[in-house]
Amino acid sequence: MSADTTTLPALTRRRRAALPRLTLTELTLFLRERAGVVWGVGLPLVLLIIFGNIPGFRKPVSPATPGVSVLDAYVPVLLSFVLAMIALNVLPPVLAGYREKGVLRRLSATPVGAARVLAAQHIVDAGMAAVTMIVLLVVARLAFGVAFPRQPAGFALAVVLGALALLSLGLLLASVAPTSRGANAAGAILFFPMMFFAGLWLPIAAMPPVLRHISHATPLGAAVQAMTDAWQGHWHPLYLAILAGYAVVFAVAAARLFRWE
Repeated sequence: MSADTTTLPALTRRRRAALPRLTLTELTLFLRERAGVVWGVGLPLVLLIIFGNIPGFRKPVSPATPGVSVLDAYVPVLLSFVLAMIALNVLPPVLAGYREKGVLRRLSATPVGAARVLAAQHIVDAGMAAVTMIVLLVVARLAFGVAFPRQPAGFALAVVLGALALLSLGLLLASVAPTSRGANAAGAILFFPMMFFAGLWLPIAAMPPVLRHISHATPLGAAVQAMTDAWQGHWHPLYLAILAGYAVVFAVAAARLFRWE
């Protein structure tokens, strides 16, 4: 038996074990970086507690929706806040910083491969977003009586498609940003207008018709509307299709533009 045939299984095992190890390392770095934990995890929970204790947030969001309070309308917005914060303000600076420091270039020359770093980063970001969103749902239910979504499957699909669209956008930013600071600035520039159209400052249902149509065409606006529909027991394939389209377009663009060095 040749040396090549004996080392090939060992090399394959090392490659398979690399992703769990990289994922654990990325999780450790995420938790060590306090900004990501505070802004991506803590701030949405604090906002939920503040909004839940404001009497005006228990009133109907509009006369057309008497059974939906302002707080009910804001919970999907806060869930989208989690996705946007992690995808736009955590993911791009980390990956752009890795490229800037030569980490991706060095890993691409090893059997581990730099692509596993991208996979590990996405696993950590998606996992932290999922945990935070579950905590928000449980706190909203137990502390403020917000009902769970009436269409759990539709809600889960909206969250998954929204996460894919936002994480793909974050990867696209990391692909074109030359430095970590540039990626951080680009993410911040996108974050605030996208959160406006997601209904953070003005609920989508209370927006004028023109702003409402623009909101529905944005990734976060479509995600919030899709989650809201599922919350109220409706299915609307248009918003899911918009999210799927954004996910595909951003992912393809990121794959073509991403540079390892």
